[in-house]
Formats: sequence, structure tokens, C-alpha cells
Amino acid sequence: MAQRKKYDGAFKARVAIEAIKGDKTINQIAGLYGVHPSLIGKWKKDALAGLAGLLSDRQGRQQEQPNGKETELYQRIGQLSMEVEYLKKKLGLFQ
Repeated sequence: MAQRKKYDGAFKARVAIEAIKGDKTINQIAGLYGVHPSLIGKWKKDALAGLAGLLSDRQGRQQEQPNGKETELYQRIGQLSMEVEYLKKKLGLFQ
């Protein structure tokens, strides 16, 4: 049984960029690089889909997602706030 070829990311990017440029047809690119045309189409589609995420505002995304320590601290603050409110109510009953 024939073994599948594995292509590294740099090769895939080079082929996908060539396909995105549109100077040559997919079949011409496939013949040039020795890759099946459907695979080139998939790489092109993946590259175009990944561009939006790559060029998005990374700083904004990082601010939206607090790290583990921040999440833990916010949970602890919430727990302590609830305990304080509970104790206030209980102490109010005895006065």
C-alpha cells in the first residue's frame, strides 16, 4: 500500500499563495508542484479562512478572555461577597 505524502506548513503556504494569486490555474500549479488539484483547493480555502483570525485584533481577544488566575480570583470575590451578604442578613435578625 502506498504511503501518504506529508507536506510541511511552508510548502502548503507557498502553494496556497500561488493559488490565491490566480496567475496560474489550479491544474498548472498541481503539475508544477506534484500535488493533487483538490488538495491545492483545500489549502487555498484553509489559508483564506485563517487570514481573518490572523489579522484580527489580538489584543482585544486577550482582554476578553481572562487567564486562569484572574478567573479564580473573580470566583473567590464572588464567594466572599455572598458570604458577607449572608452574614449581614443573619446579624440583622439578632439586633
